Amino acid sequence: MTIHHLALRTDWEAAQHAGEYRISTLGRTLDEEGFIHCSADHTQLRAVHNAFYAHLTEPLLVLDIDPTHLDIRIENGYPHLYGPLPTSAVTAVHPYTP
Repeated sequence: MTIHHLALRTDWEAAQHAGEYRISTLGRTLDEEGFIHCSADHTQLRAVHNAFYAHLTEPLLVLDIDPTHLDIRIENGYPHLYGPLPTSAVTAVHPYTP
């Protein structure tokens, strides 16, 4: 199983230097929100993009995440990661194309 997270390229680049990703969603950190928003599939990912990210011009990336050993909880149909995302749990990164 793989889950996904939509990320700004600059946020992902910063995470690679830190060793962990701590952005919950657009403009909100893990500390502010309490968890990192994720998507179970590409349908959910598109819905998140359309609702919150469609107005952006900055490049977006899809982080494919191996949820093994992570505190993932399904809430309102969406996976939420409670805690930082170790960069080692990201199995692939690719540009988001709507």
